[in-house]
Amino acid sequence: MAEINPIKKYAAELFGTFVLVLMGCGSVVIAGKGFENLGGTGIVGVALAFGLAVLVMVYAIGGISGCHINPAISISMLAAGKLSVKDTVGYVAAQCIGAVFGAGVLYGIASGSPSFSIANGLGQNGFDTASLGSYSMLSAFIAEVVLTFIFLMVIFGATSESAPKGFAGIAIGFSLTLIHLVGISVTGTSVNPARSLGPAVFVGGTALSQLWLFIVAPIIGGLIAAAVWKSLR
Repeated sequence: MAEINPIKKYAAELFGTFVLVLMGCGSVVIAGKGFENLGGTGIVGVALAFGLAVLVMVYAIGGISGCHINPAISISMLAAGKLSVKDTVGYVAAQCIGAVFGAGVLYGIASGSPSFSIANGLGQNGFDTASLGSYSMLSAFIAEVVLTFIFLMVIFGATSESAPKGFAGIAIGFSLTLIHLVGISVTGTSVNPARSLGPAVFVGGTALSQLWLFIVAPIIGGLIAAAVWKSLR
């Protein structure tokens, strides 16, 4: 099989991350009317939206770029020796751009409703008073590290040579759904620095000031997963 042009890979990552943010955060802003108003059914719906967005993107662009659509995944793959430094930089840049585009389009759509205010957010992540359950910074940090670790372990396992072929997207998508069911009340669930960056750019304020945690913690979780997976294999 011919090598796929890197630009095509980066374009696929941009598109995939765009879809993830638009659909995932859109389920909060448009269907859920903001994290603060979500009930039990709303949380399940948002969790499914993020999980299904990843699931369908795995099958849409997986054959082009591998469908990382998450800097924590790309950096973890670099640490595991599965991605070059050049592609890691290209992937992460494309993912961040795609996330900002996704949040921007969501903002444009949501702004068409008289009941929408950017003060109510775009599905951004947060802790302390910005957390649905008012969880502390330490709780948020632990949750994001551990949940990202679990997510990456599923990804490594589902995409390994010994795994059943053709089912990786299902395992990865549903694992992200499970992770959201636990994480939404804590941080809104990031496990993805790009997903956190997109809404924060438009919301500003607390979302931007707390963004560091949603960059650092998922990357740490991904690096731990890469180390554990390499030791197991």
